[in-house]
Amino acid sequence: MSRLIICLFGPQGSGKGTQAKILSQKLNLPHISTGELFRLAMENKTALGKQVEETINGGQLVSDEITFGLLKERVANLDCSEGFVLDGYPRTIKQAELLNQCATVSKVIFIEISDEEAVKRLSSRRHCPQCGAIYNLYTAPKPAEDELCDRCKIKLAQRADDAEESVRERLRRYHAETEPLIDYYQDKIVKINGEQTIERVADDIAKSVGMLQLNQMLEQ
Repeated sequence: MSRLIICLFGPQGSGKGTQAKILSQKLNLPHISTGELFRLAMENKTALGKQVEETINGGQLVSDEITFGLLKERVANLDCSEGFVLDGYPRTIKQAELLNQCATVSKVIFIEISDEEAVKRLSSRRHCPQCGAIYNLYTAPKPAEDELCDRCKIKLAQRADDAEESVRERLRRYHAETEPLIDYYQDKIVKINGEQTIERVADDIAKSVGMLQLNQMLEQ
């Protein structure tokens, strides 16, 4: 039986993380994101985790090789024996080629939103400096009046990387580095309109991939 491996990607603000969690629950497969891999490796103080911590503390990006090393370790675990859902990985052709060394991707879900929608969603995000709760002035959950945290009743703040200029720079890199994966995975890709409600996007993903089709893929 081959493993069912599904990748979700899309521009910043497309909701791929949320949809990856929903899909993993529907399929009863692990949801894997590189951010979570970094966090766990640092908490567990593994050899790779120490390298991740040193890199991040130095203000650098974690290398493709270290990221892949963490991913390879994770997907070798027993809970991934039937497959897993990847959230935002691979991000580049190089990462896709590395992934091929340990896994064969079954399906790629590409969640499409416009740059303007991405900017609107991300530049509207706010967080509570005290409890860390996340709100959005444009989408749910919206904060209380005067942009106060519902719990702490203090003024919400905007992260520097959610400012419009930063978002547009992140989108520029996305178009240059990640969008080429559409052609790379052309025979496995499913395009989904991400400018809908979370529920509609989740339904479209399920319909486009097809739960019956997924079961057949698991049985191969």
